[in-house]
Amino acid sequence: MLDTTTDNGRILTAALECAGKKSWADVTLLDIAEAAHLPLGALRGKFNSKDAVIAGLLRAVDDEVLKRAPKRSEGQDPRDALFDILMTRFDVLAPHKSALKSIHAAGPADLGLAGPFLSSMHWMLQAAGIGTDGLGGGLRVSGLALVYANVFRVWLEDDDAGLSRTMAALDRGLRRGERTVRSVEHAGAVLHRLATEGPSFLRSVLRGRRPAQPRPAPDTGPAAGSL
Repeated sequence: MLDTTTDNGRILTAALECAGKKSWADVTLLDIAEAAHLPLGALRGKFNSKDAVIAGLLRAVDDEVLKRAPKRSEGQDPRDALFDILMTRFDVLAPHKSALKSIHAAGPADLGLAGPFLSSMHWMLQAAGIGTDGLGGGLRVSGLALVYANVFRVWLEDDDAGLSRTMAALDRGLRRGERTVRSVEHAGAVLHRLATEGPSFLRSVLRGRRPAQPRPAPDTGPAAGSL
């Protein structure tokens, strides 16, 4: 996955090695630089924080998944294609599971990693032929991020060679996410139609109504004083 003939590849490889040996929370940038056999200044020129290193790992994983991504078969359901893409991602990650457990156990990631993580989900959807443009696309990216985060935790503890728990969790998550996105998109379409057609509909209704006629006063007969 990583080209160790480049400084980037050596640094990312070293970061995974360090995380595999001790808690990621205890790993320093100097640890990574020394493991990569590079001066700290060289690391600073590539990655100025541990979060930047993780962002680099995300990009490297994305690149490898896109290389290995199975070609879609004609007529394949997009959800099935996405399932295959994400299982390919877990195959790419498998050699580094112990390091990833260490990184995950170090606690919640900094908010600065939200962008790189959502970018990864964008490319996973694109690899499956699923659009990410517009409001619907944004919902798909955000929804997949939640699904993947949940399944990733299952995968970390799934020691079965066939990854049965991971596959079951991924299938459930994708089906549930698909239903949610469809519901939101339907609601959005209804609201859009109301916003665009509602005013003209109300005007036509109001034009078609006749003004209410005043009701005649009831006939009470001669006043009592006229006898």
